[in-house]
Amino acid sequence: MRKKRCIQCGISNLYLKNDLNEIRLIFVLSDKSIIPAKENETLEGFNTDTIYCLGCSWSGSVNRLK
Repeated sequence: MRKKRCIQCGISNLYLKNDLNEIRLIFVLSDKSIIPAKENETLEGFNTDTIYCLGCSWSGSVNRLK
């Protein structure tokens, strides 16, 4: 499956934040599923409503990725 990309800079390296402002590197697949970049990590406790780009200042919903 293809990875979705940032609408601003075009990279697929994205991340989520939790309530403690910790980050978790992720990829978003073409079916809009969010997966951790590292296989042994989980997304438990991380807010999936807002996606952040690792390469620029963009943030938004998974629906806005290209």
